[in-house]
Amino acid sequence: MTGPTPGTTPDYPFDRDTALEPPREWAELQEGCPVAHVRLPSGDTARLVTRYDDVRAVLTDARFRRGGADAARVSTTQDGGLFARSAATRTAEGEGHLRWRRLLTPSFTIRKMESWRSRIQEMTDDLVDDLVKSGFPANLSARLGLPLPVRVICALVGAPAEDQDKFAHWSQVMLTLTRYGQEEVEQAYAEFNAYVSDLVDAKRAAPGDDLLSELTQISDSEDGRLGHEELIATVRALLLAGHETTSNMIAIMAATLLSEPERYQAVVDDPELIRGTVEEVLRLDSTLSVIGFPRVATEDVDLDGGHVPAGSTVIPARSAANRDPRKFDDPGRFDPRRENAAQHLAFGIGAHYCLGQPLARLELQVVLGTLTRRLPSLRLRDRPEDLCLRTGLLSGGLQDVWVTW
Repeated sequence: MTGPTPGTTPDYPFDRDTALEPPREWAELQEGCPVAHVRLPSGDTARLVTRYDDVRAVLTDARFRRGGADAARVSTTQDGGLFARSAATRTAEGEGHLRWRRLLTPSFTIRKMESWRSRIQEMTDDLVDDLVKSGFPANLSARLGLPLPVRVICALVGAPAEDQDKFAHWSQVMLTLTRYGQEEVEQAYAEFNAYVSDLVDAKRAAPGDDLLSELTQISDSEDGRLGHEELIATVRALLLAGHETTSNMIAIMAATLLSEPERYQAVVDDPELIRGTVEEVLRLDSTLSVIGFPRVATEDVDLDGGHVPAGSTVIPARSAANRDPRKFDDPGRFDPRRENAAQHLAFGIGAHYCLGQPLARLELQVVLGTLTRRLPSLRLRDRPEDLCLRTGLLSGGLQDVWVTW
């Protein structure tokens, strides 16, 4: 594979040699063209930013806003994709977004999530029990990666976990780049909204000790903090985001560690490495953030890596930034003791920093601790180079990760 041909606009996302290796173009662009023109799956063009400081600036500078009618379309669907749709809600930017975050942040603090550790551990143990009983080889993605985050977010929100197949389907359709059409997207939204609306009605009739019951009461109070449509969109977003990325990350973590077994063995030998290993996996992952969080420049902006004209759509490549040698020494090296690993941008930064990152980190830590303790001989069934990417979706990640022990 070679880098972009001078004078052409390359297609983005870039191809790669194997699923776990980052595209070669990232490093090439960081050195030679840190603010580069690329063509998105929709056919529209945008500017791709690959250096750490520039990506951080795009995500934190108020001169870059989310979406809008003049933003480049990301998806091949008529509406342009998830970010164009979400940009139309009152909670996407400004005071509406701040109000929404103030409302939800108390439910996702590190202290609040730590109180869930024992429950998450019980859920993980149950799933690993079933995994061991069923024998090997086993599809870690299907047997642990998907069901655990679904059980966790459903317990927190107050939804039935047995509907995981519905969540998985609706999520994939809503996160489409090229895989689904506009009618399928609209149907998924209609079905998901109806499902959440029924949940709200059920919680209104019989409130419980869960987030959905609390949010329903807030919405019903009509005090301006959360309208009914915002309530539906919020619960839908929690159920989608609360399982989709973490599900994929569990499989990615296993593949990243088992592709070079000494990484996994190091945690088996020293559980104190769990936190650092999780952070390094998050930093090195190049598969999950396919497009990232597009922004639009509201005025001319000069980044360290180049000029961005007003009105330009910018793709801040967080996964590329996490491998920038200007920020991370020897960035391609896996080092669970790396002192600044947690400064990665996997969860974003700024006003749209991932609200659920304490929960995601906790789930990954519990999964890694449980697997290394109970299945110290865990290994990939297939060669690392035979792993396959999920394609056509914003959420990326890996297809089935089969393991044995």
